[in-house]
Amino acid sequence: MRDLADQDEDAVLYEGLAPELIGFATALVGRSDAEDVLSSAVTRSFASPSWPTVMNRRSYLYRAVFNEAQRWKRRAALRRDREARAAVANRWELPGFQPEVRAAVERLSVRQRAVVLLTYWADLDPATIAEQLGLSEGTVRRHLARARAQLRKVLDG
Repeated sequence: MRDLADQDEDAVLYEGLAPELIGFATALVGRSDAEDVLSSAVTRSFASPSWPTVMNRRSYLYRAVFNEAQRWKRRAALRRDREARAAVANRWELPGFQPEVRAAVERLSVRQRAVVLLTYWADLDPATIAEQLGLSEGTVRRHLARARAQLRKVLDG
């Protein structure tokens, strides 16, 4: 555990560098995400076991902000891709059947609904669904099992 003097030194360093680091983060990821990127980068840096041995802490923090911005952009792109693939299920019109079945299917999460629709209406196997939605086959099977359990609970209950 680092002592209080080291933590105070880090606080002074952060106070001095925060304005320029937030400007750097803003340039990398935009105004809305800059504070989160900076916060994550600084938290990771200060918690790193190698932090006490870092000689040029200013450079280290700049590099940490850069790396965190790259992670942030990658995660955002992956999230957009997943949401776009899952949104395909929202464009499907559920077939006409008993209103309580339709209502139960519509109450499922988007992923569960997508897996149910692709399994039963598109007649796809879990491997194909996994590929189409960018999920693992195990994740598809898990969502299908949870959806079936939820539908059984709602429709049998």
